Amino acid sequence: MTTKLREETAEGMGYRAWFRRNPALNMAYRIGVGVVGGLVLIGGVLMIPYPGPGWLVVFAGLAILATEFAWAGRVLRFAKRYYDAWVEWLKRQNVAVKALVLAATGLVVAVTCWLLGAFALVGGWFGLDWAWLESPIFGSRG
Repeated sequence: MTTKLREETAEGMGYRAWFRRNPALNMAYRIGVGVVGGLVLIGGVLMIPYPGPGWLVVFAGLAILATEFAWAGRVLRFAKRYYDAWVEWLKRQNVAVKALVLAATGLVVAVTCWLLGAFALVGGWFGLDWAWLESPIFGSRG
């Protein structure tokens, strides 16, 4: 790094401006942000139906993408607005609706565990070799 560049960076120009001065580096940086942000976003979307930080990961992926892409910032604001509306709606519901949402989440988790063969795995630990525990995706262990 040259002395002049170090001085410019120290004066607040920042590393991002350094990348912007070179079109090839700028494109590589944008592609890197797109790949990392996209992977985080996809991971978050896959985690949404499960208990845990699914929406947080979605928002993190969109925030990463928004550092370089204006459309991601708009999608982030849109998603946050509708997520907040959903949470507020759910807070206003009676216990039966909340229980139904909880049951639906539990059903998604149980079906996923069955599809991935978790029930057959745990059943095998206890000597249970029931056919219905087997995953339809991964088939029998035999």
